[in-house]
Amino acid sequence: MKHNKDKDGKPYPPNKNSLKVQVALMVVVLCGLSFYLGGIFCSEKETYVTKEVNREDETPSENANGPVQTKAVSFTECSADYQDYTPCTDPRRWKKYGLHRLTFMERHCPPNFERKECLVPPPDGYKVPIRWPKSKNECWYRNVPYDWINKQKSNQHWLVKEGEKFIFPGGGTMFPNGVGKYVDLMEDLIPQMKDGTIRTAIDTGCGVASWGGDLLERGILTVSLAPRDNHEAQVQFALERGIPAVLGIISTQRLPFPSNSFDMAHCSRCLIPWTEFGGVYLLEVHRILRPGGFWVLSGPPVNYENRWRGWNTTIEEQRSDYEKLQDLLTSMCFKLFNKKDDIAVWQKLTDNSCYKKLDNPDNYPPKCDDGTEPDSAWYTPLRPCVVVPNPATKKLKLNALAKWPERLHVAPERVSDVRGGSEGAFKHDDSKWKVRAKHYKKLLPAIGTEKIRNVMDMNTLYGGFAAALVEDPLWVMNVVSSYAANTLPVVYDRGLIGTFHDWCEAFSTYPRTYDLLHLDNLFTAESHRCEMKYVLLEMDRILRPNGYAIIRESSYFIDAVAAMAKGMRWSCRKEDTEYGVQNEKILICQKKLWYSKESS
Repeated sequence: MKHNKDKDGKPYPPNKNSLKVQVALMVVVLCGLSFYLGGIFCSEKETYVTKEVNREDETPSENANGPVQTKAVSFTECSADYQDYTPCTDPRRWKKYGLHRLTFMERHCPPNFERKECLVPPPDGYKVPIRWPKSKNECWYRNVPYDWINKQKSNQHWLVKEGEKFIFPGGGTMFPNGVGKYVDLMEDLIPQMKDGTIRTAIDTGCGVASWGGDLLERGILTVSLAPRDNHEAQVQFALERGIPAVLGIISTQRLPFPSNSFDMAHCSRCLIPWTEFGGVYLLEVHRILRPGGFWVLSGPPVNYENRWRGWNTTIEEQRSDYEKLQDLLTSMCFKLFNKKDDIAVWQKLTDNSCYKKLDNPDNYPPKCDDGTEPDSAWYTPLRPCVVVPNPATKKLKLNALAKWPERLHVAPERVSDVRGGSEGAFKHDDSKWKVRAKHYKKLLPAIGTEKIRNVMDMNTLYGGFAAALVEDPLWVMNVVSSYAANTLPVVYDRGLIGTFHDWCEAFSTYPRTYDLLHLDNLFTAESHRCEMKYVLLEMDRILRPNGYAIIRESSYFIDAVAAMAKGMRWSCRKEDTEYGVQNEKILICQKKLWYSKESS
């Protein structure tokens, strides 16, 4: 930088007016910077600080311009090759991601400029799904037209194609002679399956969800989990049958479930390499399983003494694998609970003395530090460490919970972890949803009939809607926003199932998999982040033709939602709430059955 000098070569003295100007400019810049940073901080604070949990306070006051308005809109059809489109697990985009630990099968949502703004068509020849309970054993071939799984798994009796239908004999890789006898043996090994102690389960690598389907009849609600892989449509088959399922894989990220939630986890030759990569996959099962919960494994290396010849291996290799597995389970505070034939059962210990041993730095796996919340489970990386249950939570243990069905209406201890949550707030929410559900049934008589089986509550609080419908022949996937208060542990503690999700993205399921979608002021809560158009298009993707949506929303948004729904070929009518308030309305919508122009 050059400095002006006088004739003697000395620099001129600084100009006082110039200094004043510089100081003034600096003050202005600093003020502007502080204002900008303050704005960022405040907006971030609003994003991450848990709000007082009271849905009735969320309705926005209408501005001077009145409710949100939108012009008439009409959405085009997607091409026929998008009939099974899963935006965040799209095989068309797999090549962009790595093969290591199958990360390409995890969620990878398209950027905004690649998002589809079209309606996903049904397959050629699609029919209204067969109704529950008949659907448990058969479905229309044209609704899930995949031959690969039939040809590859026919000898294991997963499914058989007969005429226009797929028939599900109830077989599986480890139970080719029927899932019923397999579960009977499991109940002999785990008596808690028969007395209401075990209510929620997760099946990793679920096949066509025959295990989860059988457990439904035994009062156990299972989340069947499988990736979108070369089996084409495991999860789609499960949902077509009327069995709860989501797309997912244990790879590099945590599963979208809270810690200490499932009563039981199951793997039937699911091909997950449990002892590899520091045991991170098994550590994730440990995280989501509640203390006293059970992990069931059938298939290699269980019963290796009698099975090794059919596994293309040696007895020495299988013995070594079994010993590694047993050592790893012991190190993360599991004990072998029971074992017979092809089934081995381990139980997660409830005694905290085991976890104290993890304080020793020489032990592996170590105890997780406090850097990551145990319930943080939305794009959260897996970590090779043990998530230790909170010893202060006394009623977290499986044997401390009320048995099903009493546990459904008992205020869980973890409700107090929610800001604004209490036993009183829980009881109020429970009572409120009984009144609302009764009103919904008047507006939509199909609820409680065979027409509605697969239901999603898109932004639940404590699972009150699901609890109010528990006597009906349906199940509910309870969704808690990854940006909302963490109430999903409460949902699981009362014996219901659900998942974390961000509605700015596509849900982890196939098209046409739900009969009823319910949302309670979702746009009020999320419109500042998620564009309404994309949320509604996603609802259209996952809703079955002739399926229904109950959209409970503030008057501020209701007409705009109705206009967009019309553009998606939905028929909607506006109704009053149960108390007839003016600032909140209900849309009852039905998706029409239509076929692609490319269809024959």
